[in-house]
Amino acid sequence: MFVDEVTLKIEAGTGGNGCNGFRREKGVPFGGPAGGNGGRGANIIFEVDEGLRTLLDLRYNKLIKGKRGDHGLGKSKHGRSAKDTILKVPPGTVVKDADTGYIVADLTNHGEQVIVAHGGRGGRGNKAFATNANPAPNFAENGEPGEIKNLSVELKLLADVGLVGLPSVGKSTLLSIISASKPKIAAYHFTTLTPNLGVVKTKDNRSYVVADLPGLIKGASLGDGLGDQFLRHIERTKIIAHIIDMGASEGRDPIEDYKIINKELKDFNPAILDKLQTVIANKMDLPEAEANLKKFKKAYPDVEVLPISAIKKEGIDPVIIRLADLLDEIPKTDLYEEEQFESYMLYKFEEKQPFIIEQEDDTWIITGDEIEKLFKMTQFSTIEGQLRFAKKLSQYGINAKLDELGAKLGDTVKILDFEFEYRS
Repeated sequence: MFVDEVTLKIEAGTGGNGCNGFRREKGVPFGGPAGGNGGRGANIIFEVDEGLRTLLDLRYNKLIKGKRGDHGLGKSKHGRSAKDTILKVPPGTVVKDADTGYIVADLTNHGEQVIVAHGGRGGRGNKAFATNANPAPNFAENGEPGEIKNLSVELKLLADVGLVGLPSVGKSTLLSIISASKPKIAAYHFTTLTPNLGVVKTKDNRSYVVADLPGLIKGASLGDGLGDQFLRHIERTKIIAHIIDMGASEGRDPIEDYKIINKELKDFNPAILDKLQTVIANKMDLPEAEANLKKFKKAYPDVEVLPISAIKKEGIDPVIIRLADLLDEIPKTDLYEEEQFESYMLYKFEEKQPFIIEQEDDTWIITGDEIEKLFKMTQFSTIEGQLRFAKKLSQYGINAKLDELGAKLGDTVKILDFEFEYRS
């Protein structure tokens, strides 16, 4: 089954908790803090495997969770970091953050890896908090939560040449002749239901990849037919090869067919028309083909036309060589602009409010990523841990803001699902 689009929720592993421990040995009455740090949680990693051609393996994994790091132990023993979770994807996979729309990664090369969600760091044990002012701290940290993301994963096939055209113009037949690919061929529309790839080799030992994309029809960019499912694959091709039925079988008009396909490409993504295009005039063995070819060249004098008869295998070698020559002339370009990537946005300064306070009846609700992470990483089992949490809230300015908003002694303060009594 060909699957080229999936949505996933991924949760990287949470870090292991730090240990709040002390050295207890005979003859060492004041051994001091000896709690080890927790291990890092598992990263979620996408890795390119050139043997894959579909996202089928991801389709049934709607939630992927990384393992948690091991907890720290006494005697200053640190917890082991969790093994990363690696997901194999085919070349041409584009990973987007479904919530922001920014691109996390564009994966094209075999073995290429990218961390799409970072595991949380391990919580620090009490030994890590020891200072001259407090040589025996009686608190530790919980592990940092791993990143949680909703991802949209798309496959855009890595092909040098994309064959496009209306149904039954001979795209699959041509691909079967110029490569070892064996697409389904029959005398009815929409025989090809999934893209087919084939490697073409020239007589002078050059090679390139050709994709036969399912037949487009008028309105494909709006969802009609099958074209809207596969137009994304054209975005990555270097050359668009229009297969035109120049014999005008089925009462077609080659000039109108060319207009329809270009309109659908433009409506889907105007940048596609900036790609190099060529026309392969198929079915030149039919009676009306020569006359139609003259009309077509007159209507589009600047368009290169390569006449062939796929059924009779005539004119095939010149097409193979010409496509290879055109590919040699095209410089490598990136599919996306830098501004579309998530990593670009990380370097842009954005003033972000660290917390939000809202009132519901007599309850003050505090939200914010930093505050919620601080809460999750605090161990409340000791008085020192509780005091450290309260001090951190004060440093964030939460106490001052609550006073400003009119909070009173004894009011309820809520963070996540936990409630506290307010004491200024």
